[in-house]
Amino acid sequence: MAELLIRPRREVQRGPLMGDPGALGRFGEYGGRYVPESLIGACREVEDAFREAWADPAFRGQLDRLLTTYAGRPTPLTPALRLSAELGVTVLLKREDLTHTGSHKINNVLGQALLAKRMGRTHLIAETGAGQHGVATATAAALFGLSATVYMGAKDIERQELNVFRMRMLGAEVVPVHTGARTLKDATSEAMRAWVGAVATAHYCMGSVLGPAPYPWMVREFQRVIGDEARRQCATELRAAVPDYVVACVGGGSNAAGTFAGFVDTPARLIGVEADGGAGATRGRLGVLHGVRSLFLQDDDGQVTEAHSVAAGLDYPGIGPEHVHLRDLGRARYVTVTDDEVVAAAHHLARSEGIIAALESAHALAWVMRGGLPAGSTVLVTLSGRGDKDLATLRESL
Repeated sequence: MAELLIRPRREVQRGPLMGDPGALGRFGEYGGRYVPESLIGACREVEDAFREAWADPAFRGQLDRLLTTYAGRPTPLTPALRLSAELGVTVLLKREDLTHTGSHKINNVLGQALLAKRMGRTHLIAETGAGQHGVATATAAALFGLSATVYMGAKDIERQELNVFRMRMLGAEVVPVHTGARTLKDATSEAMRAWVGAVATAHYCMGSVLGPAPYPWMVREFQRVIGDEARRQCATELRAAVPDYVVACVGGGSNAAGTFAGFVDTPARLIGVEADGGAGATRGRLGVLHGVRSLFLQDDDGQVTEAHSVAAGLDYPGIGPEHVHLRDLGRARYVTVTDDEVVAAAHHLARSEGIIAALESAHALAWVMRGGLPAGSTVLVTLSGRGDKDLATLRESL
């Protein structure tokens, strides 16, 4: 699939923040559906099926039961007591690391797998970077009796060996991608190419708030459970009911989108934390990649440049379109942290709270630990995943 980026025309924002983006799938001037003609019908079919399912109480009830009895929801809100005392702020951790498979990815994948079954699909196609989305996809495929193929960059396969074994143990085929930088961007390109040839039997299970409409909206809605739960939990835990800051890591941005959706209509400040070597919201330029209009790292000729992050799940040269829209409106702020800060934050959380966080999640922690927040502030941090997969990297950093 071509990765040439184009300059878009501006569109008018319609509807409430983090609501239904409408038939065009646009968040202000971002989003849309820019795919080969062979995928236009498939994307529309996914959107029609999702709209019908999301309005069906039976579908919603089945998903809620799975999230409770299989995925382990609701996840707790854990006060980070020692870290809070050290920083002079109240830090609350939304514990997505405690879900089945160890990350927020299971929320979205259970929803998409149920939708695939409803559509009569028998095969799931997915991309993965850190491997957590791939593991969640393989898990849901095994649960529902579907086959699964997961595309993963060869570089990421090397640094996420444990998750590769988990996917294969669950019955998924893991396809190494050797093109480009051999990371998440390249895996996404290959997964979308594979979908072109299998639309009649396969569902493309996008792992983040990226891709052509309806994926950014659909994935956000499946991840909204994080923010809705956290909103209720904060109302019980905090005197003011709402935290001063809501912080989450951002690559494509699904855990952040799900978290922000629960607080976008409150006074909470929304902070998305990107990898310094990725930073689509911070350093990206307007263009189209993987079927969506958003911000991407690119050179002066409009060609995609490679991203870098110590966290494989954030090693993507762009960001979901709704995040850019929130940034433009001033409703969310996007910042960066360095690899060294991230590794230090992961080690510090382990020693202060007894929690080993994924390197992706440690980006959010690193920004909070940088300091500078007003004394006495309350901060909600989405701990999007556990760090088992990153132990080799963390060990090397000692």
